[in-house]
Amino acid sequence: MTTLGLVDAQQRDMVASFPSFDPERDDLTKFREELVEGTTALLKSGSVRYDERMIPGPEGAPDVRVILFRPPEIREATPAILYVHGGGMIAGTPDMQAGALERLAVETGTLIVSVDYRLAPETPFPAGLEDVYAALLWLHAGAGGLGVDPDRIMVMGDSGGGCLAAGTALLARDRGKVKLRAQVLIYPMLDVRTGGADAPSDDPTTGEFVWTRAQNRHAWSAVRGGLAATDPGFGYLSPSFVREVAGLPATYILTGALDLFRDEDVTFAHRLWRAGVSTELVVYANAVHGFDLLPSALAERAHHDVVAAVRRLL
Repeated sequence: MTTLGLVDAQQRDMVASFPSFDPERDDLTKFREELVEGTTALLKSGSVRYDERMIPGPEGAPDVRVILFRPPEIREATPAILYVHGGGMIAGTPDMQAGALERLAVETGTLIVSVDYRLAPETPFPAGLEDVYAALLWLHAGAGGLGVDPDRIMVMGDSGGGCLAAGTALLARDRGKVKLRAQVLIYPMLDVRTGGADAPSDDPTTGEFVWTRAQNRHAWSAVRGGLAATDPGFGYLSPSFVREVAGLPATYILTGALDLFRDEDVTFAHRLWRAGVSTELVVYANAVHGFDLLPSALAERAHHDVVAAVRRLL
């Protein structure tokens, strides 16, 4: 079926012309290049300046590159956002989102640290997750020197970065070294089963555009590597499988009604509510995966909502 008629009218032409990645035929390197080039142009990221640092990585692993976006006025003990870029954990860079992150830093008055984590399949789980967690430890430990309030740090990510953000919140809870103020998950990729034969739900009105079932199966296979579902760390790979969600920080989840991840995002929100975690969930009608990046009134509404949520949570 085609769901193009359900897509937001202002975004419909852009969505219809959005390049697709067929993992069985297309080259991953080319997909990575096109994603970075397209997102950089879309968000006008090429002209944005930012600070760049190399920080200690996980034990026995390379250093991790992070880029920093500062608000115009740095007050003493400003809040901070640890941001994790999207791309299914197989593609993307923090630089491609520089335009959006600079705007977010200005409008929320926060320091934003975006992580250049390792990608799969070259480095499968838990490499990317541990890179993000290492960045969280660095941000928290160096809060004073960065002018950051260590008690007002949130983790935030979109798509595959939303998965890593959720996994980082779980690690922070379980390892007990950093107490996060909140997590903001933008159409997060949470369930390894989505798009496959064992998917808990499979609504044909979702996942036709931008990020498809075939792409999702390919990405999860690359990230998962040989990790068994019985492995104690499986819930950190795929947060939908974590046994206990109690004790997680206040959460804001944003997704689209036409997004492949819609049902897993809604289900995760239900689990958080049942566990007593303060959680807001917003599902946008007529919205595909990545809708907030496409110029339109719908994208502006989502941006306004995210800024308002960050201000409330921090």
